[in-house]
Amino acid sequence: SAARCHVIKPLVDVRVLKGESAELSCTLSNDEVKGTWFKDGLKLKSMDGVLFEKEGSVHKLIINKVENIHAGKYKFEAAEIKTEASLFVEDPPQVDKVLLKNLTNVPTVVKAGQKIKIEIPFEGQLPIRATWLKDGMELVDDTRIRVYKADTFTMLSISSSERKDCGDYKVRLKNDHGVLEINLKLVVIDKPQQPTGPIKVVESSSSDITIQWKPPKDDGGKPVQSYIVERQQVGQEDWVTLGETPKSCTTFTTNKVEQDMSYYFRVRAVNAEGTSDALESDEVKAVGKASPGPPDPPEIISATKETITISWKAPRKTGNSQIVGYIVQKRKIGANTWVPVTKVPIADRKLKITNLKMGLQYEFRVAAVNAAGVGEASAPSQSVFAGDPTKIPGQVRDLRVASSDSTSITLTWREPEPKDGVDVKGYEVEMRSHDNLNWTKCSALPIEATTYTVKGLQAKELYFLRVRALNDSGLGEAAELETSVEAAPPVVSPRFLIEDRVKSFLIIKAGNTIRVPIPFEASPDPVVTWLKDGLPLPKRATISTEHGTTQLLIEAAELSDSGTYTVELQNGSGNKETFSFQVQVTDIPQSPGPIELEENVSNTVTVTWQPSASEKWESNLYYTVLKRESQKGLWHVVGDLIYTNKFTFTQLIPGRDYYFRVVAKNYLGASSPSETVKPWRLRKKKAEFQVKQPEYREVNQNQPPRLLVQLKPHVVTTGTECHMSCAVAGHPPPKVTWYKDGRDISKDPTYLCTNVFGVCSLVIIDVAKRDEGEYMVEATNGLGRAFSKAFLTIKGNN
Repeated sequence: SAARCHVIKPLVDVRVLKGESAELSCTLSNDEVKGTWFKDGLKLKSMDGVLFEKEGSVHKLIINKVENIHAGKYKFEAAEIKTEASLFVEDPPQVDKVLLKNLTNVPTVVKAGQKIKIEIPFEGQLPIRATWLKDGMELVDDTRIRVYKADTFTMLSISSSERKDCGDYKVRLKNDHGVLEINLKLVVIDKPQQPTGPIKVVESSSSDITIQWKPPKDDGGKPVQSYIVERQQVGQEDWVTLGETPKSCTTFTTNKVEQDMSYYFRVRAVNAEGTSDALESDEVKAVGKASPGPPDPPEIISATKETITISWKAPRKTGNSQIVGYIVQKRKIGANTWVPVTKVPIADRKLKITNLKMGLQYEFRVAAVNAAGVGEASAPSQSVFAGDPTKIPGQVRDLRVASSDSTSITLTWREPEPKDGVDVKGYEVEMRSHDNLNWTKCSALPIEATTYTVKGLQAKELYFLRVRALNDSGLGEAAELETSVEAAPPVVSPRFLIEDRVKSFLIIKAGNTIRVPIPFEASPDPVVTWLKDGLPLPKRATISTEHGTTQLLIEAAELSDSGTYTVELQNGSGNKETFSFQVQVTDIPQSPGPIELEENVSNTVTVTWQPSASEKWESNLYYTVLKRESQKGLWHVVGDLIYTNKFTFTQLIPGRDYYFRVVAKNYLGASSPSETVKPWRLRKKKAEFQVKQPEYREVNQNQPPRLLVQLKPHVVTTGTECHMSCAVAGHPPPKVTWYKDGRDISKDPTYLCTNVFGVCSLVIIDVAKRDEGEYMVEATNGLGRAFSKAFLTIKGNN
């Protein structure tokens, strides 16, 4: 039967990440045939972590956890048939997930002048190339900044931080198997810069001076709280503090001056970090107040037999104090005397004048008033008769839009209805935008034709237009378009305006709302299409698109809503733009399965448990192991950030009862615990025994120390127990010493240090904030030295 057997489905090449499982399988035509597996020409036998399975005619080779040694060419042989394929192990750069989350989500904040040290340990296939970038530019070493690159970590060190070091940083780790990019934010806070100058003198007199300045361009990363104002008399050395203003006030008035004396003023900004450098003024002299200069001649707005309305502008020279009002005067043509129109100054720059005699011709002038008094009067206005105006033209007819494009609108109209004695000498076209109430003339001279093109308009703006006929008597009634006119917009290709407002990866708790607004621009409005994993969205998803934003809304997220979402914009010209982002819907993990306890190594207990069902959908799930020494005692953490289903506890005391519990955790929280029912007790030893050292032959087996397993960074909560460990080898057995921030702690009673067959552990029973820092384990013997470092981060109970 073997001779009649052939391969239906051969082996195929497999690529797998280091640490994941891999499967090679082939299918034969005969389910009775047995075969043999080979790797790189050598016959494979059963071993830990490698399984051979046969399900009918399907033959499988399964590797539970792939390591670099598993890479190679595999072959399956049965009788005269064979099939082969290669297994490629990929080992891209990786960083501890908790450390990665802290680095990317929490900005690093330091005070100016402090030393900055950001260390990132990593794993992966060597060589790994590490690159640091700031605001898109690669960092290079200088007198302050150093970038360290090693086989297992990279570090940025800034000896003395400055405000210019603030910004977005990116760490790029790359090897032959992939690239990992880490985004960081650094904030450096400092005292503010000096206020923005120059210092202006708002008002000056013989008894007081008012100055003004602008806020600093850089507040140092902390809000400005106040300003300190000082004064120095010219010729003297001492500065006198005049007072302090709140952050919202950038003017200051002082009466601590003497007439005809000169002074310098300076202002400092204050924030929580300190006081800025001073902004100094030019020399300021306390002198008597000056009167304002003359305004321009008033303009005649309208005239009837009872009233004449005039307006004017403020004078160019206001003296050295603010204008408080205006005096208006009138006189008849031929008279020499100017008569006041108002008894007191008026604040407005427009006035309707009454008490006029019909048929007489008048002219007007205006003078400004400030603290020094009444200033010089303006030149007279044009003369005007007090009387009803002659007949003006009527309203133009049939005003309409003839055409429009993205920058102009062409209007046409017909002349007003003819009236006896009324002629038309031209037309005036005015316009205003939808957000402006003031009308603007479109032409400086009257328009003779009954058509006009308004140019220089902006796309997608709304405009109102009106036309009036005119003659020597004035302007007729305006004719306005019945509706506003919108300039036709130009064609704009679809483009997303996402910048940093839309994240490319979202983590949503099951049951919460998924709401993702995505802004865009396009003209005309594009067709918007949403897809999930390349397929139409489920019916529960709602899409709304208006005002340049399209939004995805799912009221109650489910685990099945995880996936890649794509939004596509397409206009009538076929231009297309797409944007994709990932959504992971997760939930608080389910409890782990039953716990089993075994004593695989003397004086230790190995805790194993069935995995939480949440492992199927949660990639960031880990476990925490706790223990207590009586049924009513307090639980203490003995193992955290465990990504397997096994943990070995070594600090057993014979004769005591131990209870264990296991909790599954992810970003959202912790599951209910799974606990042991019966206590674990290590029996007391009845007799002492001695271990006889083996006799060595005259072969030199001495080896320098080396780290088999490196220390890893830890993030723990205050009040819990922290367990840091590594594995050391060497001969003679090396001496192991622990350090914290460079200090030897091996004999410090606060810490419990153990070394069991080369497995070196450091335990902190009750973690406090002071325990945070860099820890190092050092192994030394006569042949050399090896060490490993890791950082312990302490979080508060909240």
